[in-house]
Parts: sequence; structure tokens; C-alpha cells
Amino acid sequence: MPARPNIVFITTDQHRGDCLGCAGHPVLETPYLDQMAAGGIRFTAAYTSVPSCTPARAAMLTGMDQWHHGRLTMRGQDALEFPATLPGELAQAGYHTQGVGKMHHHPQRRLYGFHHMVLDESGRRIGNFVSDYHRWFAEHKQGPYGYRDHSIDWNSWMARPSHLPEHLHPTYWTAGEGVKFIENRDPTKPFFLWLSFARPHSPYDPPQTYYDMYINNPDIPMPPIGDWTAPFDQRNDDVNAPFTHRSDAEVRRARAAYYGSITFIDHQIGRFLHEFALADNAAFQNTLFIFTSDHGDMMGDHYHWRKTYGYEGSAHVPFIIRFPKWMNMPQGQLREQPIEMRDIMPTILDAAGVAIPDSVDGDSLLPLCKDALAPWREFVQGEHTFSYGMEWGNQWVTDGKEKYIWFHHTGRELFFDLRQDPQECRDLAKDPAAEPRLAVWRRRLAEINERRGDPRGQDLKLVPQPNGAISLSPYYEKWKERAAETLS
Repeated sequence: MPARPNIVFITTDQHRGDCLGCAGHPVLETPYLDQMAAGGIRFTAAYTSVPSCTPARAAMLTGMDQWHHGRLTMRGQDALEFPATLPGELAQAGYHTQGVGKMHHHPQRRLYGFHHMVLDESGRRIGNFVSDYHRWFAEHKQGPYGYRDHSIDWNSWMARPSHLPEHLHPTYWTAGEGVKFIENRDPTKPFFLWLSFARPHSPYDPPQTYYDMYINNPDIPMPPIGDWTAPFDQRNDDVNAPFTHRSDAEVRRARAAYYGSITFIDHQIGRFLHEFALADNAAFQNTLFIFTSDHGDMMGDHYHWRKTYGYEGSAHVPFIIRFPKWMNMPQGQLREQPIEMRDIMPTILDAAGVAIPDSVDGDSLLPLCKDALAPWREFVQGEHTFSYGMEWGNQWVTDGKEKYIWFHHTGRELFFDLRQDPQECRDLAKDPAAEPRLAVWRRRLAEINERRGDPRGQDLKLVPQPNGAISLSPYYEKWKERAAETLS
């Protein structure tokens, strides 16, 4: 039995939880991820507690809940010195650690425990930073064109095929850099590779081949529209609008390109797996794979786009684990318990035989993988204190079967029975029959807020914040001050 497994942690950006072939999607093809799920365990109620890039990745990086890592929204661009990080703990335990693709760290080159990173940060250029992908693209492009000459913005609902040759697309580059690491890593150490794709996050720009797979498919599902969505049923011609009623043709293009981006990523994951097995099959057989995303994408559901919401399209993410055979874990099984991004770090450390630091709030998934009836938490809690306007700042709680969403600025509530209404079309918040369940969920959320010292919870009741809620917890300043001390 090998002493320690290698770890490959694969993430996509803005990838909905229902967008996998093995999740029953009506048109989307993800053969390599389906194969991974068939050989492992897929979690059907995986959530991200703060559904936007930086805070979600902070949970992955630290194993902390959002109050403890500090980010309750997208704010904050400071260097932080956390008590422990996933790559840092693995590096101290003798692992060779590498980050590839989108990390979304601040500052952008801060290693946070990695031995090395090669980055694709899309359009983010803070200070004099230039990503490794952009340098590579400038060296390898074969004509007088730029990376973003298709004109689609980073958060737009617009869509079209990429103008780039497939081999110059950032998705292709990310898989290739993963292969390079496999070929050039320290062969005397186990390794941790975080392979992080910057798509299917907009721009929705897959190569032409992948766009063509979907654009004329008559079965592309159109967005569900709930009975609570009247305030959003209006056209907003901002190309990056978070709320807008687009035409059926625009929605179809967006979804075709989004699905094409996911299938392209899936095929590049297949390319990476193939090259890895060819380069070192023994290492490949001794590798634990985890696949997930930082958050989802509303894709026009309920006239919403992008993320930051507690709705399923935004907060529910795919999650698959495949173990080396020697670990004797079940294969081809589902787990319905609610899990969250903070569970990734303790799961990986547990599998690697590395002690889990006291700062980690998440729990290892290994007992749950071994036994579907193992004790587990009842629910997860999430939030985004600013969501394209203060009035849409929200908190939510769910067990994957019911979901309660509370807007802390106005006190507005939404309540969904996900078993009967998985697309969240029927708001039960004003249904007298649902009041006993609503009371349970209100109290649970109020208790969390009160326990952490958040004024949104007082005397076991939720307290609206008309002037807005805090977006960085006190811990953010603590980790910022520690980083300043380390750098001084």
C-alpha cells in the first residue's frame, strides 16, 4: 500500500451544479467527468458559502468558514496571513505543491503555501502583474490579434465562438501546464496539483467546434421563471447586467456557449488524464482526484445572470471524488448530505495523513465517503453581503432539500422546497402551511449570526440592516495585520 496518495484538485470557475452529464442534464456532454464520477463518489448537495470567486477560493485555500477567513462578499485585495493553508500544510508534510490556472489571490503572485504557480487570471491586472498565460499567448499567437478581440466582456451574458485557434485558448493552456507539471515535478515526493480552469466563467467563448455542438440543439433548456421574479422581468441593455430579460435567441446563444465551454474543459481534463497516465502510470494509479467549482452561474434563471445569489444556479456546485483503488472506497455512488468548500482542505489532509489544523472549520469527507450513514451536519449556511446592489445582499441556509433565503437590507424572505421544486419557481414564504419550517430556518440563521457577533442575529431573531451589512468580518483585519507583520 502506498504511503501517501498524490492529490489532483481540479476546479472550474462559475460551473453550475446541474451542468454534468452524470447529473442528468438534458443536453450537456461531460464524458470524462462522468467517468470520474462512475469510478468515485458524486455529492449532489455541494454548495459554496459565498458564491463569488475570491471568497469561495479562500474557503478552499484555508478550510475556514466565511466568518473566519473574513470575506463575506468580493471585497478585499490585501495580502493575508492565514493560520494555515492547504498547499502550505501539504508542503510542510513533504508534498511538492503547484498551482496552475486561476487562483484569484491577492496579491496575485502571493504563493499562500505553494512552491510555485503558473497563472491565468483572465482580465485581472493589478499593478504591473501580467499572467503567465498572457505572456505565453503573446509569444505563440500567429497573427495581429489580441486575446479579447471578440469583444465579449468578463461578466457578460453575450456569447459567441472564440476567434482563437483551439490550441491558444486558455482552457487548452491550463491543461497543458498541468501536463508540464506532471512531467517536471520532483519524482521523489508525492505531489499536490491544483488545476484551475478559468472557464466556463464568461466570456462565453468556446472554440467553434464546441459551440457548434449545442447551438442548434432543440433540447437546450430555457431558464425557469419563478412566481417571485416580477421585479426582474425587464430589459437592461448593460452588456454585463446581473438582472435582465434577454430574448430567447440571446439566452440560447449564452447557454450553447456555456455548455460548449464546459465540454471543452471536460475534453481537456481527459487530455490531462491521458498524458498523466502515459507519463507515470504508477503515480496516476496512486492519485486522489477531486473536482468541483467555486460557484455557479444563473444563466438567465429567473432573469438573473452571473452569481452572488443563494439560488441553486449560483450557489450549488458539482463535486466528485475518485480515490486510488488501494484506499478501498466505494465507486459509482451518490451522497446527498450538504457539503461546502471548507470541507476540501480537511478531506485532502485526511487522505494524505496530515494533521488537520485547529483553524479549519470544515470536516473531512472520508468517513461519509466510506459510509453513507456516517454522522454529518444538518445544513450549510451562505451569504453575499453585497450583490450588485445593497438591497440584494443575502444570507441563506439549506440542507439540499429546503432552502431559506433572507435579504438583510429589506427583511424580504424566500423559501423553497427543493425536493418538489428544484428550480426554485414556487416561493413558499407566505404559505401558512410552511410557517413551522420557516421558523426553524429563521432561528438557525439567527443563531449563526448571533454566535459569531454579527448584528443580523439578536435574541435568536433575524434583524434587518437597512444601511447594509458588514462585508469583511473582523478576522479579515486580523489576517491582514499578520501579513503586514510578516512582510515588515
